[in-house]
Amino acid sequence: MKVSLSSLLALSAFFFGACTDYDNQPPQSARHPVAKYPAASQGQPPPAQQPFNPNAPPPENPPATEPSAPAPPPAPGKVAKGDFPYGIPVPGKPHLVESPFSPGKYIDVEGFAPGTEVKDPYTGKIFLVP
Repeated sequence: MKVSLSSLLALSAFFFGACTDYDNQPPQSARHPVAKYPAASQGQPPPAQQPFNPNAPPPENPPATEPSAPAPPPAPGKVAKGDFPYGIPVPGKPHLVESPFSPGKYIDVEGFAPGTEVKDPYTGKIFLVP
């Protein structure tokens, strides 16, 4: 088996090149910025948490400094849930109902729970699933 001189030189060059010692070099230091937090406020310390006492009377509410405004009246277009009519079940078709607003028109209500508000696609009015 003959080994050429050029291949022997190339092999030895790779061998000596791989033997370099990188451990003697000092590690490169990375500088990270130091976090700067705001100084602690010198005002009042937070109130201490009181232990829970289930037999204690409820805490007294401080008197309101501003009178609360009365609740606004309900919007005129809103209707209570009890004011909607129910759809009319179609005999023999479990998921179809007849709209109370458009007689003879059937609406598929499969997947809706009874009592759910449904919009009639023909009139745009709301009715309840029976």
